[in-house]
Amino acid sequence: MTALSSENCSFQYQLRQTNQPLDVNCLLFLIIVGKILLNILTLGMRRKNTCQNFMEYFCISLAFVDLLLLVNISIILYFRDFVLLSIRFTKYHICLFTQIISFTYGFLHYPVFLTACIDYCLNFSKTTKLPFKCQKLFYFFTVILIWISVLAYVLGDPAIYQSLKAQNAYSRHCPFYVSIQSYWLSFFMVMILFVAFITCWEEVTTLVQAIRITSYMNETILYFPFSSHSSYTVKSKKIFLSKLIVCFLSTWLPFVLLQAIIVLLKVQIPAYIEMNIPWLYFVNSFLVAALYWFHCHKLNLRDVGLPLDPFVNWKCCFIPLTIPNLEQTEKPISIMIC
Repeated sequence: MTALSSENCSFQYQLRQTNQPLDVNCLLFLIIVGKILLNILTLGMRRKNTCQNFMEYFCISLAFVDLLLLVNISIILYFRDFVLLSIRFTKYHICLFTQIISFTYGFLHYPVFLTACIDYCLNFSKTTKLPFKCQKLFYFFTVILIWISVLAYVLGDPAIYQSLKAQNAYSRHCPFYVSIQSYWLSFFMVMILFVAFITCWEEVTTLVQAIRITSYMNETILYFPFSSHSSYTVKSKKIFLSKLIVCFLSTWLPFVLLQAIIVLLKVQIPAYIEMNIPWLYFVNSFLVAALYWFHCHKLNLRDVGLPLDPFVNWKCCFIPLTIPNLEQTEKPISIMIC
């Protein structure tokens, strides 16, 4: 964990301005702009008819915090040196604010993961049924509480405070915190996917070979043959696991490969970049698949209100459905929306 308070940040970059082709503050600005564009693209691509859940609210809050950070950086870069509410702001505050955000993002992975797990378990078991407006308020205040709690921890931890206070006038960079939480979370999910794939690789291979691409209801879809039995209740855990893997990897395979490379090479990515909306939706899909797996003994895909994923249509993957006028369709098939 490294962080550097840049009390003399503006001074040091003015001294080295002729030696650096791009100011670090400008580089931070460009990175945050790119991240916000990625947030907008991801939020625009997600399905709009998904049900309310904690992860959706947290993704929106993360996009808002990224936008707020960009506004602060833009204002400081434009005015360079100004006083607001008796506080003097200079270019070194860009480094300081981004470091605080990095620490905050870095400590959010476990709380968000655990809260999303609890949320899905409660929704699936239907132990609590709140009115729609009460549910929205509950998610809103839960997200606010998590942000305030983690930020208070970051600002109140003596070790982090000393790191932020440390001065190094000769440093040419503004180091940021690299989250160990995200590394172990990625390691945990990649290993589970690897073990699950090895366990039922023959079934996965069979399903992949049977997959075909067609158009259905103005959407490009993948489909594969469904078992001949008419029951909608999951009977074989191994076959069900293989279908979960196919559905998950059909959407998230590039992201899984990227996470595997990061874990194997131990790539250090600053926390303010690593905590992003695509990563959160990837975790969300993993949690939904895990929920289906652990509750497969009581999973009735026709009757139960299943959690809806913004990117993977899990329910359509396993409901038998016959597509009219589809060539060589002799059996009911399972639809998987791309």
